[in-house]
Amino acid sequence: MSNFIELLFITGIVFIALLTIGIIFARLYKRSTKETAFVRTGLGGQKVIMDGGAIVLPVFHERVLVNMNTLKLEVVRRERESLITKDRMRVDVTAAFFVRVKQTEESVSIAAQTLGARTMSPDELKALVEDKFVDSLRATAATMTIQELQDKRRDFVQAVQNAVAEDLEKNGLELESVSLTSLDQTDKQFFNPNNAFDAEGLTRLTEQTEARRKQRNDVEQDTEVQVR
Repeated sequence: MSNFIELLFITGIVFIALLTIGIIFARLYKRSTKETAFVRTGLGGQKVIMDGGAIVLPVFHERVLVNMNTLKLEVVRRERESLITKDRMRVDVTAAFFVRVKQTEESVSIAAQTLGARTMSPDELKALVEDKFVDSLRATAATMTIQELQDKRRDFVQAVQNAVAEDLEKNGLELESVSLTSLDQTDKQFFNPNNAFDAEGLTRLTEQTEARRKQRNDVEQDTEVQVR
């Protein structure tokens, strides 16, 4: 009888121990999702988890979450920060860049290393990569006149996309698309006459507006004569 009780006692202890270990491992086991991957570093080296999970031990491991969703990063360049075109005009532009971490282990690892938790916050990610977008917008606008920007918006968008795509790969990102949501001439008051580029553009703008006003007046006068 005593042997049975001892066996039952030992069995109970083993069961409680296994249950405790199971609970601990369940809490330490971290899974990835379709929306979030993670990179575990520390004991045992780096491990990228995109589909499945891994044990993450406190102190011994560090886990960096990586957002796998597509993020919309909007860039606005207006007024004094507007873009200068090939013909020295200024344009107000609003462009939306749709980016995400590339679906490869290498890219997830690079994103975790270079961006960290910023992939989980669109605002923080934008603050880090916005300069790349602005540079591509400025460089592309400088190769086209304001009329070409208006008439060939698709070519402008494609050129911007080509300019920035390779640079984003250095952060493990890929550019899905670029959308030019707004494009308009910058108001004349934001041209700086003391700036060589702006002075040239201001002169051209004044010449064009005066020529069009004269042309409009001529048409109005001709129409009035015909009516009489």
